[in-house]
Amino acid sequence: MLKRSKFETTQSQIMYRSEELISAASNRYRITVQVANRAKRRRYEDFDNPSEDVMMKPVLRAIIEMSDELTQPEIIGEL
Repeated sequence: MLKRSKFETTQSQIMYRSEELISAASNRYRITVQVANRAKRRRYEDFDNPSEDVMMKPVLRAIIEMSDELTQPEIIGEL
């Protein structure tokens, strides 16, 4: 019996969340740049705060955060 690895499950979730972000965006290029900028910010924050989860790459973390903000608007609140 084969077990699915934890990364494999996470990988499929990342793909699903990425598709959600792209389909909800009006401009693919703009959402791609936003994910890249957030990942870049998170990367520099990780250097300042090494106690957090270092195993997850900044791009993956940015995709997860942005898709959570998309599906759960109460996270970011009113602007």
